[in-house]
Formats: sequence, structure tokens, C-alpha cells
Amino acid sequence: LSKRDQPGQLPLPALLPGLVEDSFSQGETPCAPFQKIKAVYDTNPAKFRTLQNILEVEKEIGLRFIQVFLQSLCDGERDENHPNLIRVNATKAYEMALKKYHGWIVQKIFQAALYAAPYKSDFLKALSKGQNVTEEECLEKVRLFLVNYTATIDVIYEMYTKMNAELNYKV
Repeated sequence: LSKRDQPGQLPLPALLPGLVEDSFSQGETPCAPFQKIKAVYDTNPAKFRTLQNILEVEKEIGLRFIQVFLQSLCDGERDENHPNLIRVNATKAYEMALKKYHGWIVQKIFQAALYAAPYKSDFLKALSKGQNVTEEECLEKVRLFLVNYTATIDVIYEMYTKMNAELNYKV
């Protein structure tokens, strides 16, 4: 690679063989990340010409998850039996932003991972960077953040829709 050729900018057909050959001995099959990249590329070679194209689209999906999750917290959605858990919020965000891109196995892994989610109070304390603020003060700052964040995410999604660059595969 020259200094101008960044790995994320190289055409995937040129990049994948080198990654696979460098990473595996003869006779072994590529691991899941390489298989996923190849599978995504194969769905639309023109759209996913470079690794960066794939990563940019996936990043936007993750940003929508964050937006829905934080909005759900601010809206006060919660499990009435366990109000300090954030499973309801994470599940809503997952279902709205990520679930359609995941097959059955990944969906089950997500459900299992919910049991490792932090308590709401711990999550808000982490958002407050350890400052001594009330839950309502923290959520008010999140609401203010979401005003611009949501507008930005909506514009990005609108652009992807106009460019027909939405993802249409499952992992």
C-alpha cells in the first residue's frame, strides 16, 4: 500500500484476498468477520465498493440505536416491577434500530446480553461523569443533547434513503 492507499478506501475485491491470505494458513477458512464483510459486499458490490462504505452505514445504524435508547430513558419508559433496570429501553432501541439486521442467533445473544446491562442509576452516573447530579438533572441534559443529535441522525438517514444506501442484510 502506498501512503495514499488507505485500507478502508481500497476496493474490497483487492483488499479481501490479502486480508484472508495474511490471516490464515493454507487450507483454513476465513473467520466470521471476513465472511461477514464478503457477504455484505456480495449483496451489492457497487454500493459497498470499499470497507469504509460498509462501516459508515453500520455506524449510522448504531447511532440510531443510541438515539432511541436515550430517548426511551428520557421518556420515562421502564419496567414497573424493576424500575432501575434499563432492559426495556435497550430492547426498544434494539427492536427499532438493529433487530431487522440480525438473524435468530444474534437476536438471542442480544437477549442474553441484556442481563449484563448496568442499572439505570449506574448508567446515568456514568453519563454524569461521576458528578453529583440528580437523575432528573442528568435526563434534562440528555434531552437537550437529543434535540441536535436526533436532527442530525434524521438528516443522515434521509440522505441514506435518498441514495438508496440502506442496509439489507442480516448477520
